[in-house]
Amino acid sequence: MKILIVEDELRLARNVAKALSEVGNFAVDIATDGEDGLHKARTNAYDAIVLDLMLPKVDGLTILKALRSEGHRTPVLVLTAKDSPDDVVAGLDLGSDDYLTKPFEMGELLARCRSLIRRSYDRPDPVLRVGGLQIDPRRRTVQHQGREHVLPAMEFRLLEYLAMRAGEVVSKEDILEHLYDFDAERFSNVIEVYVSSLRKRFGADLIRTLRGQGYSIGQEQP
Repeated sequence: MKILIVEDELRLARNVAKALSEVGNFAVDIATDGEDGLHKARTNAYDAIVLDLMLPKVDGLTILKALRSEGHRTPVLVLTAKDSPDDVVAGLDLGSDDYLTKPFEMGELLARCRSLIRRSYDRPDPVLRVGGLQIDPRRRTVQHQGREHVLPAMEFRLLEYLAMRAGEVVSKEDILEHLYDFDAERFSNVIEVYVSSLRKRFGADLIRTLRGQGYSIGQEQP
């Protein structure tokens, strides 16, 4: 899963990115002004956007209005100053999905981002159940046949993304977009390597390959 942080306080942006990456296992991009943030949001695939309102070049409300008017449905979590209730109202009216006032706890930010992403994929249960697996993004564990597995970060990220889109065919390009941040080095066969490893762990039938189309994992179980 991949998140964009649009925040001009570089130290805060880096701290948020570190928490989202190391604790939440998200791929994270940072934009430190509104112009770059709007460009990244328009041209890259994100599962959520963390958006400050007071930004240089283009303010957060303008970004939000532009994205929603163009049909972008990515969940947006607005960051706002504690003494700016009018900004919160304006953000919600323009299509934001949630908000946090500064200063905030990183744990709450992580929980809200996970909640927004679950909602956007219509997965209300925090534990994903698919293909005989129970996938817990909060704990980053997988239950299979009575055993708990802790996967390498990228394998878990791939499994989580496919499970969020259970029943769909997901292209290799789409997977790469959601697994890596903007600056990461990507190798052409890396998805095949991760898929092979997951099949060895949980069974050859877990992930199906549709030649020329992508990968699919079974429907989520009730």
